[in-house]
Amino acid sequence: MSPATLWVEGIGLWAPRLPGWEAGARILRGEEAAPASPAPRPAPQLLAPTERRRAPDTVAIALEVAAQACAHATRDPKTLPSVFASTYGDLAVADSICETIARSPELTSPTKFHNSVHNAAAGYWAIATGCQEAYSAVAAQQFTFAEGLLSAAAQALADLRPMLLVAYDIEGRGPLGTLSRSKGAFACALVLAPERTARARSRLAIGIVESEGAQEATVHEANAALIAGNAMSCALPLFEALARGAPRRIVQRLSGQLALSLELTRS
Repeated sequence: MSPATLWVEGIGLWAPRLPGWEAGARILRGEEAAPASPAPRPAPQLLAPTERRRAPDTVAIALEVAAQACAHATRDPKTLPSVFASTYGDLAVADSICETIARSPELTSPTKFHNSVHNAAAGYWAIATGCQEAYSAVAAQQFTFAEGLLSAAAQALADLRPMLLVAYDIEGRGPLGTLSRSKGAFACALVLAPERTARARSRLAIGIVESEGAQEATVHEANAALIAGNAMSCALPLFEALARGAPRRIVQRLSGQLALSLELTRS
């Protein structure tokens, strides 16, 4: 596949020790230390107070970074189609439901059930912003971030309109956590445009290559430690490169045979 060009207009980032893109970028550049105490879970202001209290961790962090990216790009969330990518979805809610079914099935919560579906965060986003544009919810095991990025890029280029990409995972719990291994919480988001505008911050050339012999990107050891073990940690090389602003080639595996080749340069 010949490389195609996209433009990064907006960026969102959140982890307990990367509390937002502005602070997170400085931490990823090594300009300041990560906070010693983890930041509390974000409270998505887009949601009404009642929904904000009920929202699970996946929804809270996904909406936080999606709102950051849209604000960073000065794009109205209502206008953006989106791709939401999560390796496992809400492991905490799924574990809670499984435990309840095993012990007291009559106590199964309808609220928890609707929060367990893989597109829950995307649904909350659409409702909270009033967005009626199309969205996708993507899961592809260890290839989830790359598949989500490819999906968002393909739609942006095919439809010639900006796209929102949101990727997130939380910690595995209970018996499920022993099978679906993920630690901590991490979410990131990008607004990608098919054409250069005054909003463009970085240029992203994206192509598909054979994965055999391709060396996947790494990050600085101190940065890797901030989200070590999270199922979405493979997204960090791209965000570290965006924070540093230097040209960089990044390889993200799509499958056992194919990978994304990303060439990041300034706009």
